[in-house]
Amino acid sequence: MPRYFIEVAYKGTNYSGFQVQENANTIQAEIEKAFKILHRVPVALTGSSRTDAGVHALQNFFHFDYEEPVNPQLIYKMNALLPREIVVKNFFHMPSDAHCRFDALSRGYVYRIHCFKNPFVNSTSLYFPYKIDVELMLHASQLLLEQTNFFAFSKTNTQVKNFNCNIQKSQWIIKKGSLTYNIEANRFLRGMVRAITATLLKVGRHKLSMQDFEKVGIFCSTSWTIPGVSEISSKLFSSRR
Repeated sequence: MPRYFIEVAYKGTNYSGFQVQENANTIQAEIEKAFKILHRVPVALTGSSRTDAGVHALQNFFHFDYEEPVNPQLIYKMNALLPREIVVKNFFHMPSDAHCRFDALSRGYVYRIHCFKNPFVNSTSLYFPYKIDVELMLHASQLLLEQTNFFAFSKTNTQVKNFNCNIQKSQWIIKKGSLTYNIEANRFLRGMVRAITATLLKVGRHKLSMQDFEKVGIFCSTSWTIPGVSEISSKLFSSRR
């Protein structure tokens, strides 16, 4: 049966995450609903990941199998049906064994932070008007590249066989009045990116010493509870390659 990939982007503020959940409004549910209206048959989408409630995506993917002809104006008509927060960016006919989750080369996340009050960016950027030691944050972010066990940055109620991740990029981009944190890896644990970002900000504010930060990475015997993690969740953007 033919297999297709759908590339999407979305603003997740009003959604309970990426994949279908019972009694919740999700990105997948909206896309499946639009596809059913357009083709008059249901389709089961497979998502590339499970982003949390409130997380946005610059790029994410679904795949599905469909035997009938696909509407030649799928992108245009799907976007006409979808809510304004969701866009279908592209559509690909793929080999039958292609998998949007397992064939992904990497996953990436971006946190946007602004240092001066700006009502026009509050929904997609964290207002953080505190003095920050940028050099400390830069140093701490590079230490993550040396670690593989990220149990300390994972939520405890998660079902994974191990907590190993290969961080390929951990980078702060500093501009006048704003900061952007970019992190890329082969995989991420539940709550991991938010916990890392919040911890780096604590280092930058001298609320957590570099010595203690290194202990988090080296001695991953317990999971840390870090204040401020939920506060930055809605400023998170995901992407896939």
